[in-house]
Amino acid sequence: MRVLISTDGSGTSRGPGGWAAVLRYGDHVKEISGAVDEATNNTMEITAAIMGLAALHRRCDVELISDSEYLLNGITTWVQVWRRSGWVNRDRQPVKNRELWEALDKYASRHNIIWTWVKGHSGHVDNERADYLAGEQRKLRKQELQVSKTEYLEGAIGA
Repeated sequence: MRVLISTDGSGTSRGPGGWAAVLRYGDHVKEISGAVDEATNNTMEITAAIMGLAALHRRCDVELISDSEYLLNGITTWVQVWRRSGWVNRDRQPVKNRELWEALDKYASRHNIIWTWVKGHSGHVDNERADYLAGEQRKLRKQELQVSKTEYLEGAIGA
């Protein structure tokens, strides 16, 4: 039997980001999600895949499903090229998100993975769920940061 992992990330060019993964093994379903203070959508897409794979405690056959072409191209094609080139891109610039790509490559090497792309918002139930969870995590972190900033400012002015 294969573990299905549907992942998604939610981020903007600056500000909080969220990630989520829905893991399915037979009748068992596990949802994991989280957020960070500063992220791009691409960093959250990679993080979701890392965390989904990290949740597996032994070697598995996995189908990892994502709506991110960046993630799938990166892990199936670009990582091998970057590793051989000393982690520089074709313009001889350092690869963006290198630490995340290296972590994903490490976790991916522990499993037999089929990487599957699905179109976002196309009705794939687990991808839609991961999208929702990642978005909720991003919104929650944004609210937490706003409250924290308000509390800090109130404390600073003695309000």
